Amino acid sequence: MKNKKLNTVLHELHAFLPLWATQSLSALGSSMTSYALIIWSYKQQGSALSTALLSVCSYAPYVLLSIFAGTFSDKWNKKYTMLVCDSLAILSTVVVFILFKNNQLEIWHLYLLNMLNGFMNTVQQPASDVAVTLLTPRNRYQQVSALRAFSNSLVTVMTPVLATSVLAFGGLSAVITFDFLTFAVAFLTLLLFIRIPTTQDETKETLSYLQATKEGIRYLKEHRGILDFMFFLAAINLIASIYNAALPAMLLSRNGGSNTALGMVNTFTGIANLLGSICVLFYPTPKNRSKVICNSLLFSMSTENFLLAFGRSTPVWCLGAVLGWFTIPIMNTNLNALFRSYIPANMQGRIYSIRNSFQFFTIPIGYLLGGFLVDRVFEPFMAAQPKDSIFLKLFGGGLGSGAAFLFFILGFAGMGVCLFFRRDRYIRELES
Repeated sequence: MKNKKLNTVLHELHAFLPLWATQSLSALGSSMTSYALIIWSYKQQGSALSTALLSVCSYAPYVLLSIFAGTFSDKWNKKYTMLVCDSLAILSTVVVFILFKNNQLEIWHLYLLNMLNGFMNTVQQPASDVAVTLLTPRNRYQQVSALRAFSNSLVTVMTPVLATSVLAFGGLSAVITFDFLTFAVAFLTLLLFIRIPTTQDETKETLSYLQATKEGIRYLKEHRGILDFMFFLAAINLIASIYNAALPAMLLSRNGGSNTALGMVNTFTGIANLLGSICVLFYPTPKNRSKVICNSLLFSMSTENFLLAFGRSTPVWCLGAVLGWFTIPIMNTNLNALFRSYIPANMQGRIYSIRNSFQFFTIPIGYLLGGFLVDRVFEPFMAAQPKDSIFLKLFGGGLGSGAAFLFFILGFAGMGVCLFFRRDRYIRELES
């Protein structure tokens, strides 16, 4: 019976699985390159703000162009859109490789190239999301979302381990070479073996791009639960991006912190994601996905930030990572399944892109704000405290203590956002 059920699942997902496996492998290569470049840039600049600007440049195109990019994704061929965007993105990695080999790589080069990559992702991501919907039977949305969460978690686990090992033995050039190889596998698989069905909007030209975009905005106005979810996650992303900007600064500079500590925390983050995605893969469909999403984020926000704030050692920070990230795959899986089930396939590209603008515009703001708060506010504040200060007793002294204080504030901010939106009637009524 179990074998028959497994064979049924494999048959229904036969078109999705090769795309998922090869794209996940390519994501690992890209993630390793990004991880290595973050370490390189922090060692070059020694500033949380300059390192955070790398992420700001990646996310800025989402804010500026996503509303229109989704309309293009709905009207353009999904397969060719993904192939072209991936090709242009890998060219930026080629440029990094050439500059590094000639000892000409500078931080501003990475800013410009990250903006190019961000623009490619703005168009490629909604096309990829819709492609997954088109390749998946409706009754398998939860399993597919869980598999994507699983692969993302696996990438998170493996990235610091593999990137650190390859950096130690072969340097940045070896990391980028691995990125090239994984890209080639994903590109050729998509080009030669994957056939993505067309949507209604790909075969008709009744609406202009501007009209199609307006139609997507009108849809969100009429479906307030989806729109309020976007604003909810925009607030969460603001807090999370401040966290992401502050974390390397604390773990690379605080007493007890190091490259190893940063790698360990990232590894345990991935392990927690991995365990959470495995759990949700086999967990039955919940009666109310909206409640699961809100409660998952509330648990995450009320645990990790406080352990980072008060912890003074790598094991405590790793425990915080496990508690904070275990429920994130549960949240993402239910959110993706809810959106795929609720939003018509021929409108998903523009809705996902509008979501990118609404939901992600806070990420570059958060990275800038996080880097600024660590460098210019919290670290100077903690450095100026007298020896008997309550703040020194709570968060310790020296470099990194300011970031710890910031994590304390982020914990309460995250809890407040979750409790506020959990009472939102449009979100509560979304599945009724």
